[in-house]
Amino acid sequence: MAKVQKRFVCQSCGSVSHRWQGQCVDCQEWNTLVEEAPLNATPFQAKHNLQGGGRMIALTALDAQATLPDRLPFGMAELDRALGGGLVAGSATLIGGDPGIGKSTLLLQAAAALARKGHDVAYVSGEEAADQVRLRAQRLALGDAPVRLAAATSIRDILTTLGNGTPPRLLVIDSIQTMHSDLIEGAPGTVSQVRATAQELIRFAKERGTAVVLVGHVTKDGTIAGPRVLEHMVDTVLSFEGERSHQYRILRSLKNRFGGTDEIGVFAMAGDGLVEVSNPSALFLTQREEGATGATVFPALEGTRPVLVEIQALVVRVASGATPRRSVVGWDSGRLAMILAVLEARCGLSFSTCEVYLNVAGGYRIQDPAADLAVAAALVSALSERPVPADAVAFGEIALSGELRPVAHAPLRLKESAKLGFERALLPSAVDKGAMRQSAFRTLGQFVDHMLGRG
Repeated sequence: MAKVQKRFVCQSCGSVSHRWQGQCVDCQEWNTLVEEAPLNATPFQAKHNLQGGGRMIALTALDAQATLPDRLPFGMAELDRALGGGLVAGSATLIGGDPGIGKSTLLLQAAAALARKGHDVAYVSGEEAADQVRLRAQRLALGDAPVRLAAATSIRDILTTLGNGTPPRLLVIDSIQTMHSDLIEGAPGTVSQVRATAQELIRFAKERGTAVVLVGHVTKDGTIAGPRVLEHMVDTVLSFEGERSHQYRILRSLKNRFGGTDEIGVFAMAGDGLVEVSNPSALFLTQREEGATGATVFPALEGTRPVLVEIQALVVRVASGATPRRSVVGWDSGRLAMILAVLEARCGLSFSTCEVYLNVAGGYRIQDPAADLAVAAALVSALSERPVPADAVAFGEIALSGELRPVAHAPLRLKESAKLGFERALLPSAVDKGAMRQSAFRTLGQFVDHMLGRG
């Protein structure tokens, strides 16, 4: 009998090794290799021929008639926006977020909203007992919602129960890392268990037309725990973001096979659960102080929605010989270093003896490159102690040469800014549309001279 070969699987990236080692050679994570049962399949041999014995599949033309899938809206505008209009029957959605951010609260509210509209909804919790979920529902005033509730971790028991009779329109699994399949050896949460249980749930969704929502744990760097193949298997990936010290939460679409990506829904955590925020721009701009230096308003664009946020900067001189500190919250620290370098090399401003602190107000996270000019305006304002006009917004991308480059959807950004009472825009090139006064600059040096009153 051939010797059984050991198999070690990385719990971070899913790579396979035939011997244990402290560090994974693929993702460089430490102490993530766990021994798992070897595969039962025999090695592929050249004499095997797969060109016969299968079934014929139908091939269709690319221009064949196609219909858009029907949507199942929750009635929660922010959640439906992030999903592209609602759930699609037979789809699989994965939602991830930090512990305690409100994933279970959001899904319980969504399940209750759908159940109250007359749809059959099942909520299966693998982390909490049924009584704990009931207590949360009562605290959120959802105790009367006709949601079918269960506390289970066996994927066989769950699918057997739901497979008898009419399947539910929505199935919520909280969370996929707690599910267990008796066909796979290993503890719940391992790569093989997560992959196998997710595959069974997705197969059930496709065959029975049930929309499945999976809750996923995240690692310390914010990525969803488990194999990366899990994100490829599902149809939609949502990320629930926010700082636990702030009340605001952002539901961001990272992948959507039935709609656009980078759409967001904004919520505020209150005593009775998550409350939708229909005007996030007004929310992130509350209590602005007149004449404050180092503060600039930036019209960010998330999907099709412009959101105005305040970028704050603080520049502090340090003693000679001390290493200046750079601290960023809500933006890319590498991009801040680039902006500082361009301001020094192209504009003659010195930040080498200054500590620089940058913050995006309200716990918002910006990924839009158009924020470059707003960040530069905040830095110049903090360094020179000259405030940016309170009625002005700034946006534009900065090149390493010091050139200011236009960004996409400028008219949409200006329209949202004008709606909230802003009258002036600082940008790389003038836009014809809109009633706002526009100050266009070709280079960052021209912009800095304008900020400092030199031209």
